[in-house]
Amino acid sequence: MSIPQYLRQISLKVGDAKSALDLSDMRIRFAVRRGDFKTPNSADIRVYNLSPDTVRRVQKEFERVVLQAGYAGNYGVIFDGTIKQVRRGRESQTDTYIDITAADGDSAYNFAVMNVTLAAGSTASDHLQQALSSMASRGVTMGEAPDLAVNRLPRGKVFYGMTRDFLDILGKTQDVSWSIQDGKLTLIPNNAYLPGEAVVVTSATGMIGLPEQTQNGINVRTLLNPGIRIGKRLQINNTSIQQYRYGLSISAGSSNSFVKQQANIADDGFYKAFVVDHYGDTRGNEWYTDTICLSIDSTVPIGLLPQTGGVGPVGPVKPYG
Repeated sequence: MSIPQYLRQISLKVGDAKSALDLSDMRIRFAVRRGDFKTPNSADIRVYNLSPDTVRRVQKEFERVVLQAGYAGNYGVIFDGTIKQVRRGRESQTDTYIDITAADGDSAYNFAVMNVTLAAGSTASDHLQQALSSMASRGVTMGEAPDLAVNRLPRGKVFYGMTRDFLDILGKTQDVSWSIQDGKLTLIPNNAYLPGEAVVVTSATGMIGLPEQTQNGINVRTLLNPGIRIGKRLQINNTSIQQYRYGLSISAGSSNSFVKQQANIADDGFYKAFVVDHYGDTRGNEWYTDTICLSIDSTVPIGLLPQTGGVGPVGPVKPYG
């Protein structure tokens, strides 16, 4: 679904389980970094000209920050995480600020451990539930996930060590990528995307400049759009994409081949978002979402095929759910 982008909106709240402060009326600058990878998402938020008492409360009392932004009709959470550091500063004789550095799910990622044994007959879903239980005390709940394989293990399974290591194993065996998004453990199949309508990216719906094909994927900038999420499907007009310039030397052959396979331009114009960064300034010009996406293509690149054995038949890439 595509909605025209106009009339900025923002909400910034810091607090704990008992109370919270709404700082939405102040000047706010922010940079939010989100990706389809296991390391925690992060945010840097600058709030201007707070009273000394408010600064003290933010520094000493509060531990959680929730940032919502967007436009009328397309507004939502772009970051929900834990405050890691609050720094005071001054830009001029009249303007002071605090810088809030926050992370999403870093406590669970760094410190969650497992120490449990499952009897024979356990499934991948059982393993996921055990991993989730070990993260529950650190504020992580279950987010979106596909149906996992129902094959039962013929022997018992021992979990002893960092939870993130066992999630890595689960990701490899189930062909999914796991990450923590807004405090929720999220699993997205490597050969699928989040269900729902594609986000149409055109000049009429907020696209800034022109998309560009790079070695990392298709880079596109839009007006700030909370509807663009990790694993979400985007629809881009291929004629607007600035194509990558391939090298002419013999040594450039491998890099050219990599770009053709990994960052190719989709025939139907549908792409999957892997990195989604949000930038904004309530008193400035910045109000953007930068996305790196890859084409949704059922073709398995030769470089990804195993040297021995084989893979199953490749079917069409579909949304799960």
